[in-house]
Amino acid sequence: MGQHTPYAALDDGEGLPGSRGEHILQRLFATRERAERFYERQVVDRLTPHMRDFIARQEMVFVGTADAAGNCDTSFRAGPPGFVHVVDDGRLMYPEFRGNGVLASLGNIMENAHISLLFVDFFEDLVGLHVNGPATITTAYDAARRYGLADEDRTAPGRRAERWVMVEVEEAYIHCSKHIPLLARQDRRERGPQARRPAGDDYFGVGQVRSVAREPEEAGKSAG
Repeated sequence: MGQHTPYAALDDGEGLPGSRGEHILQRLFATRERAERFYERQVVDRLTPHMRDFIARQEMVFVGTADAAGNCDTSFRAGPPGFVHVVDDGRLMYPEFRGNGVLASLGNIMENAHISLLFVDFFEDLVGLHVNGPATITTAYDAARRYGLADEDRTAPGRRAERWVMVEVEEAYIHCSKHIPLLARQDRRERGPQARRPAGDDYFGVGQVRSVAREPEEAGKSAG
């Protein structure tokens, strides 16, 4: 069916990194030459020594996953430098701690192994790193036995990893520094009296909205 679409003739990006969709748009918007330069100069299928050093310094990562139907979810993970552990130039692992119990990211990985990680250094280098590839879930016991990841308060003081996610690197490439803001580190315990209130479970007022929505329903039941 795809061979009869009006865009089929434009998709001549075979052998290039990236998706068929981006190759089609590169032709439509005349960006193929720039894209090919980027692919050639910046995209690799393993972690370079500089990438490995960069990851070892990072304290946060954005995690993108999707379920079998393609419904996406982006989450956030953080810890002391090195909480994302580079196993070798083709693999890295990050810990999963006790959370709200939804397990959205892990649930997506169960259905669709493809994962994207985005590391951004807002404090010093002002640069980002994309790492894409298939992911698998492993137990804390297996991570300790096979990779020495015992999580002795190294990844996050006071917390223990319940499980780990292994990512096999298929693509790694730069996110350039343009428009990345320079931020200043601040101890969250020393934000001062003018700081906004801490984010609680209902910071965005979901409980209140649900309560208002239930009122007409409950009123109808009472009338009946």
